[in-house]
Amino acid sequence: MELNELQQAMLAGAHGPAVKKAMEILTALGKIYAARRLVAVASVQIAGVSYDNLGEAGLNWLTEMAAGGGKARVLTTLNPAGMDIENWQALGIPADFAAQQQRVIEAFGQMGVVTTCTCTPYLVGNLPRFGEHIAWAESSAVCYANAVLGARSNREGGPSALAAALTGFTPEYGLHLAEKRAPGIGVAVHVTLNGSDQFGALGKWVGERIEQLPQKPVPYFSGIAGASLEELKSFCASLATYGGVGLFHMQGITPEAGLYAPPPAAWQFGPAELAEAQVAMNDAADDEIDFVSLGCPHLSLLELMHVADLLRGKTVKKIFWITMARPTKQMADRLGLTQVIEASGALIAADTCCVVAPIRGRFHALATDSAKACYYAYAKNRMKTRVLPFDDVVAEALR
Repeated sequence: MELNELQQAMLAGAHGPAVKKAMEILTALGKIYAARRLVAVASVQIAGVSYDNLGEAGLNWLTEMAAGGGKARVLTTLNPAGMDIENWQALGIPADFAAQQQRVIEAFGQMGVVTTCTCTPYLVGNLPRFGEHIAWAESSAVCYANAVLGARSNREGGPSALAAALTGFTPEYGLHLAEKRAPGIGVAVHVTLNGSDQFGALGKWVGERIEQLPQKPVPYFSGIAGASLEELKSFCASLATYGGVGLFHMQGITPEAGLYAPPPAAWQFGPAELAEAQVAMNDAADDEIDFVSLGCPHLSLLELMHVADLLRGKTVKKIFWITMARPTKQMADRLGLTQVIEASGALIAADTCCVVAPIRGRFHALATDSAKACYYAYAKNRMKTRVLPFDDVVAEALR
């Protein structure tokens, strides 16, 4: 790869051992994917934050990078941690896990990373512009940044994202290249979609089919009249989870869709396909639900306002986690939403979510609006699931 003078100095160790290691990671990655050069990134988002995923080996590596003088050179935020950093006791997190998780957060903070732990960094200030190169790791956020915002990012691993943060660069390959962003398969939608659960079902249905293809084409969706931020957030999470998709185009909705002629519609998605996807995510009986969660991906302030309206003056009957970024909670605090939600008995879970928290064995069946949460509830925690419309999830917590 072509390296400029600054990049060569970093690789040679002139900027300290952590930066040297970071540049070694990036150049190795660039060689694997035949990148011609490194490009400057506007921001980074790092995954691999929960101690439940990192373990002691990952924590030791972070500690070494911090001790080696590593400092973020661009705006860098974190993925959800394994617990609410301030209120972990109320969520039933063990004290020994909390101590280790706090060490992880401290290591990132020492490196100048903004320790806002969220899978929706675009809701809390890490908002790239159209065409900007970024290095993000959370799959749903990568999909959102590429498709909805028009930024350019591959899905980074935890080490490569940290390496990009410490150097300010990432290898130019994959979705950083204009030619890799062209659509390769068409999906015609023949049903009106409403709500996060139905957009999640579309993402599941298409993602599973893309996953079976030898190459993963960029899908192009036609026939969708409109989609809110919250619906696109859910759709990105589902499409990325079930299909590893980092970019899609949606006719009349996403900013790059108009740059391309729609490819022939190889797949048709109508009422039967929607029902098929929904049925596949519902294997728990009504009397089996013992855990309810909203916020995968993390809730927007608008969604929190709606939850508060639905819970006002009521009492939940089941354990109900409502997950969000810490800055979103702080806004909710000022609006009085937190008090309304907590008065119902629901649990505010900032910084974390039901995917990355250490909850295996605590619950039998999950009710959620999130196709992504459904996937990990079984794959990671062996729970049954019910995927319901947003309002029905709240109703399930009250039942």
